[in-house]
Amino acid sequence: MAADGEAGAAYREFKALSEAADRKFARARDLPLYGGGDHHSRKAFKAYTRLWRLQQERRRELVAGGLRRWEIGEVASRIGQLYYARYLRTAEPRSLVGAYVFYEAIYSRGYFGAAAAAAGTDGGGGGSRHQALLIRYKELRFIARFLVVAMLMRRAEAVDHLAGRLRALVEETKAAYPKTNFKEWKQVIQELGRFLKADGAYKGSRSLRYDNLFDSYPSNLASIARFHSKRVLKLKEAVLTSYRRNEIKFTELTLDTFRMLQCLEWEPTGSYQIAAKELTENGTVSDQSGPSGLIDIQLSTEISDGSLPSNPQKAIIYHPTAAHLLAVLATICEELSQDSILLIYISASGSTEQSFASQKLGSSSSSRGRPAFPVDKPNSHISSDNHLWLGPRGSGGPNNLYPEDLIPFTRYPLFLVIDSENSYAFKAGHT
Repeated sequence: MAADGEAGAAYREFKALSEAADRKFARARDLPLYGGGDHHSRKAFKAYTRLWRLQQERRRELVAGGLRRWEIGEVASRIGQLYYARYLRTAEPRSLVGAYVFYEAIYSRGYFGAAAAAAGTDGGGGGSRHQALLIRYKELRFIARFLVVAMLMRRAEAVDHLAGRLRALVEETKAAYPKTNFKEWKQVIQELGRFLKADGAYKGSRSLRYDNLFDSYPSNLASIARFHSKRVLKLKEAVLTSYRRNEIKFTELTLDTFRMLQCLEWEPTGSYQIAAKELTENGTVSDQSGPSGLIDIQLSTEISDGSLPSNPQKAIIYHPTAAHLLAVLATICEELSQDSILLIYISASGSTEQSFASQKLGSSSSSRGRPAFPVDKPNSHISSDNHLWLGPRGSGGPNNLYPEDLIPFTRYPLFLVIDSENSYAFKAGHT
């Protein structure tokens, strides 16, 4: 009886710590990945680290008290999400490795998969089936997150395996729960297929990241030294966003921002590649560490090359309004140091949805239309096509971003990249 009491007390302690950690996680998750907020992330990390250690040190008591495998997976998944958020906030390669290692351990040990199968077959009736469905949703979301991390790390075999597993899991769940609407997940699978097809060139090719072994950064130092005679500037911040009709994306990561994200990072050293183990065909890894739940991750080891500059911090904004984008830029510029360069990358159309229809009508009635990609247009300020369109269905107004909107930010060292048929209008912007 005493043992049962200790087991119950241990599980109640676990649940209390879990609820407190979940509240901290919610606060950290709801904050944007720019303009501060690190203290919330640190508090969440501390809470989940304490929770993880508790389940490692008192696993037998917790299991006896009612701890289930999916609850362990949920804790590990939250830790992986926090590592990924730290990577987005700081661009540290080892944080991305941390996310991958935790996600790989969850997947290889089947924390969610085995739990969903057990809950659906334990004879508990409708309640058990409902719980199994909820766990299955957790597993689907987890695999989607794992896929994004694997893509960023260019783990080609893992990406292929996880993509196949996600498709199979959606089909299995649809068959097991025929009355449940899986339209959203069907769309996710379609987006994933388009994304992987468009990004298929990654197979067998080296990373998009800047690699000092292949690129000519050291040899260029002499030629760019003259620019450093008065002021040394470093790329410290980047804002990456895109807003296009029917653009290729997976979750909220568009193909444009995905590639720009990698182009703005240094290729890490070999330890970065070794740190994450490859998945085998059946989704397992050689080191299972038994049923203890121990995930061996040693992020104290040096992963990045100390001779390389740090990666710039990047704010990735999915489908912002013009007002939201300007608010983000203002927040980042407020904290920009004097030696920093801000890079702004915007991939967007210069035409509203109605404009596409009128352009098609005009092109069929006249062969002397405006060129699709004008090289220069000095008088673009009097044109109606001197803006980018950041908005859903509908026309202009607050959804239009004009070159003049960015003039206040030219008080800071600014590198502007506009990927649009109306980019010429921003070329004419002077201060």
